[in-house]
Amino acid sequence: MHLELFGSVKQVKVEPYIPQTLPINMQGWNWQRLALSIGRANRALAYYDGILKTMINPTLLLSPLETREAVLSSKIEGTVTTVDEVLRYEANMKPESALKKADIQEVLNYRSAMRGSREWLDRELPFNLNMMYAIQAALMEGVRGANKQPGCVRKEQNWIGPVGCKIEQATYIPPEPLSLDIHLRNLVDYVNLQDEEPIIQCACYHAQFELIHPFLDGNGRTGRILIPLFLWQKGIIQAPAFYISEYLEAHREVYYQRLNQISEQNDWESWVSFFLEAVAIQAGENVRKAEDVLALYQSMKERIAAISQSPKVIKILDTLFVTPIFEASSFMKLCGLTRSTTNRIMIRLKEEGILMTLQEASGRTPETLAFQALMDLL
Repeated sequence: MHLELFGSVKQVKVEPYIPQTLPINMQGWNWQRLALSIGRANRALAYYDGILKTMINPTLLLSPLETREAVLSSKIEGTVTTVDEVLRYEANMKPESALKKADIQEVLNYRSAMRGSREWLDRELPFNLNMMYAIQAALMEGVRGANKQPGCVRKEQNWIGPVGCKIEQATYIPPEPLSLDIHLRNLVDYVNLQDEEPIIQCACYHAQFELIHPFLDGNGRTGRILIPLFLWQKGIIQAPAFYISEYLEAHREVYYQRLNQISEQNDWESWVSFFLEAVAIQAGENVRKAEDVLALYQSMKERIAAISQSPKVIKILDTLFVTPIFEASSFMKLCGLTRSTTNRIMIRLKEEGILMTLQEASGRTPETLAFQALMDLL
């Protein structure tokens, strides 16, 4: 059995939930109100997609926001760390405790799972159950939950509630294990439908996945990774770079309440309304962040070209955006520069206030630096 915190404590019937078959019956919904929300969400996504189209390589340029998404989505599940701590750890700066290291590794696993799933669809492999299993397995590798059958659909009953509670105290009891194959195959069939409004389809898909709760651990994170993949696979956005966890983390209680209302009251409409609002508002925030990152990239391209006097200015700039905290020695290797050229550029970048020293060189420990302007954006 698997226990996790999900919503407030209350008594429920000790019976596994039986999901509706997708697509759900939407008759009786307030479509006048929903049409406005759908239009708003689609316009916001279209504007954000326009920003992505202006980027030569949005996946590379937005990689810092990808790390931020991994931090925020993991935070919903109780992982406590920051973007700064994650990037420092990747630059070989030791965390303060073993517990902090474990939290950071969960975030790194989340980012690895996002990138692995992107490569899956890049290779034109199907959006199917195997992809979901691979995402969840990547999330669980070497962290808490690694002993809970990673990459495999659960074979035992789980429930959701405060850690240590009995099933009678659960806030939600997912479907019983023997029914999971039917529900999951219906979920994949639903993904491949072409006659549904994609934003509504994405909302129902995410909720259904969370209600099925197919794994012993990592369901929430897996489900959130699938959102941008779904939008990308449907051609709504040009890259799977839609970061929704900021909104979901800020409205965590409502997020859980709306999901619970589906299982308790069959209230899909309230969930869909919440999801549409999340997409619209978060798309606006993503636009702002992407524009800030793009503006910083463009301004730094001119400054670093003048400072470095190097034909590898784009490589230098891209390295700063992908790894904004780094050891001087690794920077040299990533950029393909000589030691003397690296030292010259580093000195000038520090003089110009573009780089700041986080950790001085000492013995065999190299200097660690940060691209401060990007860190401020994050």
